[in-house]
Amino acid sequence: MHRCRVEWADTDASGHYHNSAVVRYVEAAEAALVRERGVVGYFGVVPRVRYEVEFAAPLWFGQEVTTVLGVERVGTSSMTFGFEVWGEETDGRPRQLAASGRYTVVHVPRGGERVSAPWPAEWVAALTPGPAG
Repeated sequence: MHRCRVEWADTDASGHYHNSAVVRYVEAAEAALVRERGVVGYFGVVPRVRYEVEFAAPLWFGQEVTTVLGVERVGTSSMTFGFEVWGEETDGRPRQLAASGRYTVVHVPRGGERVSAPWPAEWVAALTPGPAG
């Protein structure tokens, strides 16, 4: 989970957020997750290959935003994250789901050809939940 606020640069002249702000919120949540889990070397080797978003409600300048992010699926060299971006209660407006979706990244190590490679086992272990118990 990651929290931030809608900044003026995230909005148009009416104070309503730009759709691209959702990508920024989601990527900030991903960065927080990676750092929190102690994954080293992740940044710069996991390009996005697919991104889909369903926009549900507006966000407004100054509004607090909560982004919930989790791993949905791990392939040999790809990983799919699911997310929800929530606009918290503000100015008499209730908490609302602003956007949800998923995106897929692939592991493309530095050096050599720009082709995908299997995930390091320690990254998979750090980023995916263990068995319920």
